[in-house]
Amino acid sequence: MLRRALGAAVVVALVCTVLVGLLWVLQRHLIYLPDSGPDLPAAQAVPGARDVTLTTEDGLRLAAWFVPGRTSDSPAVLVANGNGGHRGMRAPLARALADEGLAVLLFDYRGYAGNPGSPSEEGLARDARAARAFLLEEVRVPADRLVYFGESLGAAVATGLAAEHPPAGLVLRSPFVDLAAVGSEHYPFLPVRALLRDRYPVAEQVGTIEVPTIVVYGSADSIVPPAQSRAVADAAAGLHRVVEVPGADHNDLVLLDGDEVVGAVVALARAAG
Repeated sequence: MLRRALGAAVVVALVCTVLVGLLWVLQRHLIYLPDSGPDLPAAQAVPGARDVTLTTEDGLRLAAWFVPGRTSDSPAVLVANGNGGHRGMRAPLARALADEGLAVLLFDYRGYAGNPGSPSEEGLARDARAARAFLLEEVRVPADRLVYFGESLGAAVATGLAAEHPPAGLVLRSPFVDLAAVGSEHYPFLPVRALLRDRYPVAEQVGTIEVPTIVVYGSADSIVPPAQSRAVADAAAGLHRVVEVPGADHNDLVLLDGDEVVGAVVALARAAG
């Protein structure tokens, strides 16, 4: 009996070891979910938009769409996508912001939408820096008229960029405390914090960013628990407002281009303008 129990324990240990090993190797395939990308030019997706290319500090060229503002000195919005899809899926948000007179930059991370490279925390940070550099250097948007908007994982990317280069305002949609915290919600039986290579410490970083910050989240979010978004808001050094969208789940359209989301971005942009 003891021998059988020991044998079973060995098998369980081996299975767990293999599972943990696979998760270590494949974890970024679970975190980053790229799509093949939009198959139409920018102007067909967003009236007035144009196709542009961003160049990262490590030499990658990333596809992007730029939508000019109503005037040459309109505030601009840098949009950091979530972990899935491509910039075409954010076109409704860009159209809504453009209707308010704002300039908008939609871009895809490395490894997304046919872009070269593989996504990682440091890689996405470089991509966000390239997006900011394009707006400041190519379009000549003043830094004090630039708002960052990030959704979900993109909220972490936008927060990291804001910690390095503070914007005029920061809008975080469905942010998590850090990647391990949200990962532990979905994989409570695994040592997520010990396994993760990418950290995205949103709550820690947002406490150092003293710019007007709005946190938007859905009360029925099944991906990022609402309590985590509220914790980010509580940690924000420059908290301006918290917007809870009643009954909204993580991927509901109301959290893409609904009035609450658009209104939050427009409010900070107009304050900057």
